[in-house]
Amino acid sequence: MHTLCRTASDTEALGNRMARALPAPTAVPLVLYLQGELGAGKTTFARGFISGLGVSGPVKSPTYTLLELYAAGALTVVHLDLYRLNGAADVEGLGLSEWARAMHVWLIEWPERGAGRLPRADITLAFSVGTQGHDIEASAHTSAGESWLTLVETLSASA
Repeated sequence: MHTLCRTASDTEALGNRMARALPAPTAVPLVLYLQGELGAGKTTFARGFISGLGVSGPVKSPTYTLLELYAAGALTVVHLDLYRLNGAADVEGLGLSEWARAMHVWLIEWPERGAGRLPRADITLAFSVGTQGHDIEASAHTSAGESWLTLVETLSASA
């Protein structure tokens, strides 16, 4: 699935649609990898996603804290930003296994910095800055991810 987001509001709206299309929670967390250069819209997308789950209040970039948690009804959103990690071994010190359970959704910015130490992505969103806005390419890696993207496309078509 390819989306061109011309404004930050467009990027937030995509995050909101992905949140509304969230499949029923499974025994393992649902995982989104958010890849792309600085300023490509990863945190803006996360803000839209988290607000789409009904979380009110500010959504902070976890650049310095590495991890922010958001209660969204029965769900917990685990928002990670691994930009400041020195290497994949640093992931071990974050205690992420505590959040690897049902009713959790992970949004992981800079997942390549934790390669081999993170749960498999259901969906990867690749963000890039283009001449007309931010290009976002979504690809599914699991059956849950495939059904999730199908529902997002349905919501996009009806919008």
